[in-house]
Amino acid sequence: MKPFRFGIINEQMKAKDEWIAHVQRAETLGYATFLLRDHFVPDFFGDQFAPLVALAVAASRTTRLRLGTLVIDNDYRHPVLLAKEAATLDLLSGGRFELGLGAGWLRTEYEQAGMTFDSNGVRVSRLEEAIQVINRLFANAPCDFEGQYYQVHGINGFPKPAQRPRPPLLIGAGQKRMLMLAGREANIVGMLTTSVASGTLSDDPTERLAESVAQKIAWVREGAGSRFDQLELSLVPSLLLCQDRYARAEQFIAERGWQEITPEQVLAMPSVFIGTLDEITADMQARREQYGFSYFVIADEQMEIAAPLVARLTGR
Repeated sequence: MKPFRFGIINEQMKAKDEWIAHVQRAETLGYATFLLRDHFVPDFFGDQFAPLVALAVAASRTTRLRLGTLVIDNDYRHPVLLAKEAATLDLLSGGRFELGLGAGWLRTEYEQAGMTFDSNGVRVSRLEEAIQVINRLFANAPCDFEGQYYQVHGINGFPKPAQRPRPPLLIGAGQKRMLMLAGREANIVGMLTTSVASGTLSDDPTERLAESVAQKIAWVREGAGSRFDQLELSLVPSLLLCQDRYARAEQFIAERGWQEITPEQVLAMPSVFIGTLDEITADMQARREQYGFSYFVIADEQMEIAAPLVARLTGR
């Protein structure tokens, strides 16, 4: 089994000095990674800093903390540009960058920016090509690539990343084709337990059910083949510390307006952790054993609350 890792997803865009202190606090508390999303508009998650620029600042003010994206929208940057920026950040951070990529999903954001929101299939195909281009630009030889969406001729990527052959690649995925792609190409699979297939965020409880997550893992395994055991499986959990887990599960259902979902089903969801610190610790250990999840990304508003859990499971 993979060792536990915990990341922080940055959702609080603070003033400069306060934000830097926030990043440093994540490092002090023993979190492994500090992550930023990639959005132009507030929509579901609030305003966001430009991820690669902000992570460069975070790298300059920390020594151990790894920096990552959760996730870069492939359509927002040409892969030649992204490879250069990622390699530069990895090199200048001393090999602490983790590149999270996705196919893009927020339809209204594309529309507000005047960008074409292509079909799911086209966006995934474009991501597949982009990954090939980025990998070749990280390699030692010049990149020559002739695809349907990208054509690159003789560019020898500079600089080369500190981590070889590349910084760890996380692919965020929730549906079959993307999960199989993640299995084939990624080092880390960031599994979605909500649906974005429609171009918006749908909190469909069936995506979170134990049997649904088991099917998602099966698709990752199908894509990965013999390399499955090398993958790190990750998700962003709902973390609810309380004394009465059954009552809190009932409240969780009511808050979301879910129909025909029982507290027992909620308590069995691999992405939902409800209970005391002891109960959640035991559940995370059990779900690592049953499903393979070892890398949990916590919303930064819960950074202090989750710190004892991090200490218990990582020994930091």
